[in-house]
Amino acid sequence: MKRFLRGIVVQLALSALFLAGLTGCVSVPETGRSQLNIIPAAQEMQLGLTGFEQLKKETPINRNPALNALIQKVGRRIAGVANLPGAQWEFVVFESKEANAFCLPGGKVGVYTGLLPITRDEAGLATVIGHEVAHAVARHGAERMSEALVLQTGGSLLGSALSNSDPRTKAALLTAYGLGAKVGRELPHSRLQESEADKIGLFYMARAGYNPEASVAFWQRFAAFNQSQGGGSLEFLRTHPLDETRIRQLSTWMPEAKAQYRPQP
Repeated sequence: MKRFLRGIVVQLALSALFLAGLTGCVSVPETGRSQLNIIPAAQEMQLGLTGFEQLKKETPINRNPALNALIQKVGRRIAGVANLPGAQWEFVVFESKEANAFCLPGGKVGVYTGLLPITRDEAGLATVIGHEVAHAVARHGAERMSEALVLQTGGSLLGSALSNSDPRTKAALLTAYGLGAKVGRELPHSRLQESEADKIGLFYMARAGYNPEASVAFWQRFAAFNQSQGGGSLEFLRTHPLDETRIRQLSTWMPEAKAQYRPQP
């Protein structure tokens, strides 16, 4: 029975992805990976701009002149080597204990003050901003929305096909579809995007004049921070790769990144 359910889940998800892929396949800059993207770039960018303006109203903004000057300096250098047509670059430091950062479509980058003790220096900050800018350039947000729409369509098709079935069977199949889509597609794909942003961001920081080897030092510090917070879940249940996985991957990509590294005075 489990194999039967899993087979239905996989077939529906793959069929939906195939149908959408007929009109929505594009290539990710830098890596060349084929991605499903059915969200217009203008629409994605407007969502990012609107969301960032709302966030600035709801979250306190850090006004420290020296800190903001540093964020602007690193951000502009990274943005200068990133190819994002129509980007309205903006770099903001938000007051929050959360050790995190983000980049919304359209070039809106936010860094939380809780992350700064881990970035520690300019090159550490370049690691973070390079990664976040890479998400925007690769249009990972639109890709996630596209896949969510496809998986939602698959669930609707399954529900329609089971409309005359026993309610318990229908509930079991819909639950199996939801779990299969989450663990079998959504979470692995999220980790793939994070790894891709690590790789592209590594190249960006190197081209911007930051030693790419600093990225490994940052992730080692981040791994130590995560351990101090109690570790995390198993990798297959995570949206991000394990820290040790990221460090290993960065080391693999390092020769290519160092070939692009041009130190600035």
